[in-house]
Amino acid sequence: MDNNHQELKTKGLHVLANFDANSPVFMMNYLQYKDQVSETGKSGKETYKAYLEAATPFFRKVAASIVFKGKPMATLLGDEATPLWDEVLIVKYANKNEFFKLLQMKEYPSALRAAALSNSKLIFCK
Repeated sequence: MDNNHQELKTKGLHVLANFDANSPVFMMNYLQYKDQVSETGKSGKETYKAYLEAATPFFRKVAASIVFKGKPMATLLGDEATPLWDEVLIVKYANKNEFFKLLQMKEYPSALRAAALSNSKLIFCK
């Protein structure tokens, strides 16, 4: 695993590593954009859009696709006092090995993704 992905949690990776290799994997990205990216002056939303454009060819190489992208609108159950973040993105991978292949790609634009976000959660779902 390269330095761009060191923030990945060991416990979560262990759960994923032990998941069935023949089943699809869904990664829910819960995203909070920066108001402004200091290096470029662009908004986090604009920067994330550029990241998705740069990342799409990598998704194709590893049999992955975005199956949902949307803006959280309202909390129906749970803590209403906590503000919702900006976007939810769900990426489907053919299996866990395709996700791990993506982590190994040195040219993957993870730095652009990180630059766009003030906070994020990557949640493995089956």
